[in-house]
Amino acid sequence: MRLPNAGQLRVDRNKVVEYLLSESHPDGRSKSAFFSSFGFDAAHWERFAEALRNHGAGHEITDVRESGYGTLSAVDGIMETPDGRNPYVRTVWILDKKGDTKPRLITAHPLRG
Repeated sequence: MRLPNAGQLRVDRNKVVEYLLSESHPDGRSKSAFFSSFGFDAAHWERFAEALRNHGAGHEITDVRESGYGTLSAVDGIMETPDGRNPYVRTVWILDKKGDTKPRLITAHPLRG
């Protein structure tokens, strides 16, 4: 199964710039080092956001969990990157309980194997 409304996946600028590509965020800096090593950078955050949307839309859901905020869906697979090495990563998306029908990115991180 794939994410619903995959053509409308939301990736907020702040999630990318202040977390996933932030060299100073306590939880994000290791993710920043990883994604930056494949050619992504905060100055061109839209390119990373598009790669995240393509990843979420292009692979099957591998895990679904309910939280107090909504339904979380994990998507695992290859992510296309600027340098073409295309690592295997997980993106996590939420459908908020508020009734929003557009999945929103929560996080992304590398997967081993």
